[in-house]
Amino acid sequence: MPLVTFDLFSALIDSRSGGSAAFDALAAGRGWEVSGTDLYDDWDARNKASQKDAEEWVPFAEHCRRALAATYAARGLDADATADTLALLESLPDWPLWPDVGRALPLVAERHRVGVLSNVDDDLFRRTRAAGLVDDDAVLTSERLHAYKPHAELYQRAAAAGVDVHVPASARDTRGALEAGLAVVRVRRAGHRVDPEGPQPQHEVEDLAELPAVLDALTGAG
Repeated sequence: MPLVTFDLFSALIDSRSGGSAAFDALAAGRGWEVSGTDLYDDWDARNKASQKDAEEWVPFAEHCRRALAATYAARGLDADATADTLALLESLPDWPLWPDVGRALPLVAERHRVGVLSNVDDDLFRRTRAAGLVDDDAVLTSERLHAYKPHAELYQRAAAAGVDVHVPASARDTRGALEAGLAVVRVRRAGHRVDPEGPQPQHEVEDLAELPAVLDALTGAG
């Protein structure tokens, strides 16, 4: 069966909602006059930049810690970034799936192996609500591949592991996968857009329920 991978933190999980709620709780506990969404957006941008700049693999959790320390320093917030990173990552089981995921992935799995291609550590992935929806042997994390999006090495190693089609939502994942030569079907998600300066996906869906028909045409599985 063809192997189809999904991005974890944009295509499957609404990470901005989940992470913002965790940061709201941290801010409220300290009396900070900053929204959880603002903290999340600042941290998330620094986290992605840390991954992009990585010359060698370090755990995803360490990128998260470095990014949070930088966020706190930039905002003049006095807090233990290491402890708060642990609290943030412990909240992963509460981060919600996008509404179409639970009903659509079983449909995809009828004719395709369903996996994940993600910048995440193995133990952190197992905490997420997506873990029970994909094949255990089709989980391709940055920890397993020792590379990070958007570096080409991650996508090339995924292709070597048998990935036939990747389903991203974010601009960097879409561009990285296309530039590395992977077949891509992008799912449109709120808050995510295509990089206008990069290659454009030939296939997009509004809802993952549309995905099986597109995949059948691409892979011949139907």
